[in-house]
Amino acid sequence: MTKSTKFPPIILILFAVLLWSTGGLFIKMTTIDAFAVNAGRSFLAALTVAAFTYKKGLRLDKFTLLTAFLYAGTLSCFVYANKSTTAANAIFLQYTAPIYILILSPFVLKEKFHFSDLITVVICLAGMSLFFFEEQGSGNLLASNIFVGNIAALASGVFFGLYFIFLRHPRSLSNRNPALSVFYGNILVVVFMIPFLIQNPPEPSSNDLLAIVFLGVFQIGTAYILFTKGISEGVRSLDASIIGYVEPLLNPVWVFLFIGERPNKWAIIGGAIIIGAVVFHTLKQNRSRIRSRQEKML
Repeated sequence: MTKSTKFPPIILILFAVLLWSTGGLFIKMTTIDAFAVNAGRSFLAALTVAAFTYKKGLRLDKFTLLTAFLYAGTLSCFVYANKSTTAANAIFLQYTAPIYILILSPFVLKEKFHFSDLITVVICLAGMSLFFFEEQGSGNLLASNIFVGNIAALASGVFFGLYFIFLRHPRSLSNRNPALSVFYGNILVVVFMIPFLIQNPPEPSSNDLLAIVFLGVFQIGTAYILFTKGISEGVRSLDASIIGYVEPLLNPVWVFLFIGERPNKWAIIGGAIIIGAVVFHTLKQNRSRIRSRQEKML
């Protein structure tokens, strides 16, 4: 009898999150501009996702196009933010997405807005404000670039939050291929970047090309495949979301270890406040759901 070499589903989720956490490092390792990195990464990511999911169908409709646009906005703003501000600012501000989910879900998905949601939003907004302290340049980054990069990171969080809201919409849940918005989102990124590439043709080095291959094939494409496989094999959404917060914690660590970029103290404090508030709220919500189901069974 041979031993099974199949990875536990939770390990697939962890591998996916670890790959996601390398985004800031490999984006910063490139010497070409954000538009070229964005286009190259998304082109390879689209090919990777299509290669593994095309059998489930790639039919495009208006609703999928909307979610794809939101995903494209998330990717594009995140790459631009990483090129303009610190990796810590880019990832922590992107992870303000749950704020917008809490605020907008009652309007889009008709979910109830609770007092605990309001408290979480206020705490996260307080953490968010700390990123705009100490705006002076950091290393090779200029103060003006950091400010614009922080705004791009916030925009990435807005797109990210809207993307998740619409993924939970019944019209998205009915799709046979859960990767549709990821595939078409990456295609849209490439299309949107073409005018910038024509205006300023990139001249990538071999190191740039290697970084872009890793970003497209592994950091987005393979990570997404591992994550969805882990979910499909039984990992609870709560466990997956908690493990997901390894990404913003590790992202600036990789950048510090390999590039030496240090986040300022306000970014660290603000990030800790945002991540802590969201994780606490997620756990509290899960306990409330369990209690509600138990009461219905009595």
